[in-house]
Amino acid sequence: MHDVFKKVQGLLHIDAIIIDNIIFRFHYRVTMVVLITFSLLITSRQYFGDPIDCIVDGIDSKLIDVYCWIHATFTMPLFSGAVKGEVVPHPGVANHFLTDQYTKELQESQEGDALMKAPVRHHKYYQWVALFLFLQAILFYLPRYIWKSWEAGRLRMLVDRLNQPIVDAELKRLRMNTIIGYFTSNLHRHNVYAYQFFICEVFNFINVIGQIYFTDRFLDFGFLTFGSRVYEHENARNSRHDPMEDIFPKVTKCSFHRFGPSGSIVRHDALCVLPLNILNQKIFAFLWFWFIIVAVITGIGLLYRMATFSASFRHLLLRGRSRLASAEEVKRVCQEFMIGDWFLVYLMAKNMDPFVFKDFISALAPKITNKVHQS
Repeated sequence: MHDVFKKVQGLLHIDAIIIDNIIFRFHYRVTMVVLITFSLLITSRQYFGDPIDCIVDGIDSKLIDVYCWIHATFTMPLFSGAVKGEVVPHPGVANHFLTDQYTKELQESQEGDALMKAPVRHHKYYQWVALFLFLQAILFYLPRYIWKSWEAGRLRMLVDRLNQPIVDAELKRLRMNTIIGYFTSNLHRHNVYAYQFFICEVFNFINVIGQIYFTDRFLDFGFLTFGSRVYEHENARNSRHDPMEDIFPKVTKCSFHRFGPSGSIVRHDALCVLPLNILNQKIFAFLWFWFIIVAVITGIGLLYRMATFSASFRHLLLRGRSRLASAEEVKRVCQEFMIGDWFLVYLMAKNMDPFVFKDFISALAPKITNKVHQS
């Protein structure tokens, strides 16, 4: 377990220059790390442990384990508790004679038509869970990768060495002149920069919603209500049916066919225990709640982004980031800025030392005012 978490420590480092916001980091840092951690946990149990144990008479246990793992196992959702007076060993599991007999009766009866739409549920996706989680982690990082490519290190070049509390006076003067010169010559040319970030924020929201439906499809359409059903089950006193067993059963069946002594095909029914599904149950129950939380937070973030198109709201935000600067100077800057200029300066405020940013605003305000009046 220690080795698994040690491998993802490198993903938790904090960048010296922040080019996004906390909601954005919920996707590419927190969620991605969670998914990679789960993927490594499943991999360590699946490929270096014993993910399946099957019991059947007359067949080598290692052979039947490998066969059932490769060809998947199945359950019968119709069987739970007792059927026709016969007690089944586990919900969804019965001997093949009872299974065949009961299935035939249901097929012949009109009331069994609805039940027979899916009399047998095959479970194959547990073979792909580790890769599936890793793919999801990549998709959660994709908007971050796109934004870094579009951003191209612009913010880092602007605030280079000005994010430190102690800066050499001569270096500070040179860097300040460079930044102010950049803004005065590129005023009102940063809208594309801001809109690229806004597009990536929308990508984040689309991605998390898409991942919920993607996971639902992967789990045979059992994920959308998975968390709510688990919550209801845990809070119900007399509920015997565990909804987690529908998607990740711990006990399943596997049919193995081989030639008998007379040359006829003999079917062997194996009872398989899947200890790996204990971990899968907890992982996907957690992910259901986590995806909902991230989706809600991201949706709120989009509402916040829409509010930033209001000039008065932008002024309020920048004033909160530059409390040491004069309120009049901040107001003058915001009045001359378009949304792209404001967005870049707001990111600079998050990275620069507060005292350095105060001097920057004080020097920038008269410069851009003169430039606007001259033009």
